[in-house]
Amino acid sequence: MTKAYDALIIGAGHNGLVCAFYLAKAGLKVCIVEARDVVGGAAVTEEFAPGFRNSVASYTVSLLQPKVIADMKLAGHGYRVIERPISNFLPQDANDSGAGYLKLGGGLDRTQAEFRKFSARDAETLPGYYDALENVAELLRDLALRVPPNVGEGLRTLVDGARQGRRFAGLSLEQQRDVLDLFTKSARTMLDSWFESEAVKAAFGFDAVVGNYASPDTPGSAYVLLHHVFGEVNGKKGAWGHSVGGMGRITEIMAKVCRDHGVDIRLESPVAKVLVDGGKAVGVKLAGGEEIAAARVIANVGPKLLYERLMDASDLPADFVRRIKGFKAGSGTFRMNVALSELPKFSCLPEPGEHHQSGIILAPTLDYMDRAFLDAKAHGWSKAPIVEMLIPSTVDDSLAPAGAHVASLFCQQFAPELPDGRDWDDEEEAAADCIIDTVEKYAPGFRASIIAQTRLSPKGLERKFGLVGGDIMHGNMSLDQLWAARPVLGNGGYRGPVKGLYMCGAGTHPGGGVTGAPGHNAAQVILRDRGLFAPRWR
Repeated sequence: MTKAYDALIIGAGHNGLVCAFYLAKAGLKVCIVEARDVVGGAAVTEEFAPGFRNSVASYTVSLLQPKVIADMKLAGHGYRVIERPISNFLPQDANDSGAGYLKLGGGLDRTQAEFRKFSARDAETLPGYYDALENVAELLRDLALRVPPNVGEGLRTLVDGARQGRRFAGLSLEQQRDVLDLFTKSARTMLDSWFESEAVKAAFGFDAVVGNYASPDTPGSAYVLLHHVFGEVNGKKGAWGHSVGGMGRITEIMAKVCRDHGVDIRLESPVAKVLVDGGKAVGVKLAGGEEIAAARVIANVGPKLLYERLMDASDLPADFVRRIKGFKAGSGTFRMNVALSELPKFSCLPEPGEHHQSGIILAPTLDYMDRAFLDAKAHGWSKAPIVEMLIPSTVDDSLAPAGAHVASLFCQQFAPELPDGRDWDDEEEAAADCIIDTVEKYAPGFRASIIAQTRLSPKGLERKFGLVGGDIMHGNMSLDQLWAARPVLGNGGYRGPVKGLYMCGAGTHPGGGVTGAPGHNAAQVILRDRGLFAPRWR
């Protein structure tokens, strides 16, 4: 083996970089090996046409933990996020230019005024809904940077569980009922109990299908909605924003901070296998044959990729192998970037405005979202997909030439694996045309304005970023795969089933999104195991 390290991290995505920072800051000798020729994992910015740059996969900011931002001093190195003036813009019926639109965000009064166009009752209900959602979101914020109790560790499990349960126990009965609703019910069932307008329910229900190959009618989809509202931007809770320079700017800064702390980052170094000797992870073997020794191996890849492709089943407990086989991954996501000669002109609101700086949601009702999922299940991809468009060049002129724009198209529902032996390589272009046609219905002339485009089907996302099934969350965000059960009960505390093996990616608590929380938490566990600080309960 070549040079030995205290810690070797597989994957230079944002969680791997965060974990490396905390370990190096504590004095460990750290190496990150990355398969691609750039750092960042799915949070990267790339030029895809002359003069046109954009985030390639991850595309917007909210969930990145303030503690991580502060500890890594990201702002001092150029990290800057511009908040959206309004959260979302939802055009209504594409076939009726007079059907109007709904704007969400910009303050409670503004949102209530928008809701009154559809339902006076919903406008009056909104403050109570926001309060209920915020109470539960605050619970998630409290848990995000806490290591889940690892079932099977006796007294420690009981003490950790009791400590983390105190916040829940302190909620009122009404608030505990809200927690139960949001963790177990479908988004539709939950939203039906609050609102009557289909447009209003769609405005909130969209978050339930982001990165979630499911219907808003699927039990548990309400939690995915909740997961997308526990973040903040520039101290404003629940807000979303654009990272100046794209998502890749965040990970570029993180990589610089890591290197300043002595972290070795090796690009174009794909891992072929995690090496196990005597029941302990001792290093990795790269695809080129080189072996690198390490006292501990930390995986920033998803559980399916780690345990089914980078490790021998014989090195893992038989029951664990069976349960990882049942770990659900596959988010139904199709990702496009387009270079545009002009801003889209939406039939319901054609002139340039704040709506172009928001999340533009082309999915006017929950029924529309449900049909998209059922269509994908039956045929492989929806003929009327759910599309979220962001146009970051409206606030960041570094991404496109003057007068031109770039747009991200984040689209659902597209089956992770096509039925009947079909291959995404054969159907990616047709699916992209369907997405463009969908936008065209709401914004005539959109197709003609496209100068260049990139497209990533679920298979393309897996091939480019190692996201098994194209799953941007590294695994479904369902109740059976959350908290102490992410990825498997008994290994939900960032420790793998093999001594010296750890996990720090989105396949661990608290899950997907650019949060930095798994990387932060995994580092605390590793340092605790090394004896550099003691658990608080002691």
